[in-house]
Amino acid sequence: MVQTHTIRVHDRATGTSYSLQVPEDRYILHTAEHQGVELPFSCRNGACTTCAVRVISGDIYQPEAIGLSPDLRRKGYALLCVSYARSDLEVETQDEDEVYELQFGRFFGKGKVKAGLPLDED
Repeated sequence: MVQTHTIRVHDRATGTSYSLQVPEDRYILHTAEHQGVELPFSCRNGACTTCAVRVISGDIYQPEAIGLSPDLRRKGYALLCVSYARSDLEVETQDEDEVYELQFGRFFGKGKVKAGLPLDED
């Protein structure tokens, strides 16, 4: 039997909070949409940071989140489009530009990037 978890999402852009029931075998964003909740997203495949959240509490599993560096994942960031709840969760949406800057800002204009994006830490 698949376990269902309560996910509390605080949308910083709108000041709205949502409470969702999400089965742990379903993506959080997909389930939110089916419950009529509109959250930010773009690519739907874990490659951008539009649906990024910061995990306030709980356990999240995101093996396909290629758009987040391992460092940001360790710091509690997640991408809802490719994330599964492993417990009850509380998350807060993030500004896409802030997450992008956290992830890549230190590289651009400093000569560290020769080709491609620095997704893995040296």
